[in-house]
Amino acid sequence: MMEGTMSSSPVQRRKIHPQKFVLWIAMGSIAMMFAGFTSGYMVRKGQDNWRIFHLPPIFWASTICILLSSVTVALGLRAFKKREMPKYRALISTTLVLGILFAVLQAIGFYELYHQPQVVNISGVVEQTAKTVRVDGNPSESFLFIITGMHLLHILGGVIALLIVFFRAFRVRVKVYNATGLEIVATYWHFVDILWIYLFVFFLVNQ
Repeated sequence: MMEGTMSSSPVQRRKIHPQKFVLWIAMGSIAMMFAGFTSGYMVRKGQDNWRIFHLPPIFWASTICILLSSVTVALGLRAFKKREMPKYRALISTTLVLGILFAVLQAIGFYELYHQPQVVNISGVVEQTAKTVRVDGNPSESFLFIITGMHLLHILGGVIALLIVFFRAFRVRVKVYNATGLEIVATYWHFVDILWIYLFVFFLVNQ
């Protein structure tokens, strides 16, 4: 009996936190939604009247920002667990700035698509005219704005979570170093980062 009790306690300690479990369910649902979006994109691409266009170079800059933000949030979480609060505050602040910068660069990229004409290439046939890329244009353009727009909404949710963490880091005196909340925010941020990399590569390959 003693052995049974002692052997079960490590299993109990390994149980996932309820909030983390909810997060993983939510991320799974989001991943399935974007898988559906990209599958629909590929199905529609196989049909006629599909415009081929190019993403502005600024999307590369936004990708670098979000990659760096994953590094800083991971280092910030490590610093918090080590109780290195000055370092933690600096890293969380950097993550927040990079997250906001990503959203700003994305907005600039959409602005360029809306205002800088590109050669019209419909299913490999180049036309003489040049047009901008708009959400109400060709189906390929609508797919781009819907998919990236939905991702940006999830990024904004992550930025709000980072803002909460940021204000707590500077306004609340830490008495108990419980990293659960920060781990949840960091996990979600890594998720939306990976999701953007997937989408960015997807659009590059399927332009």
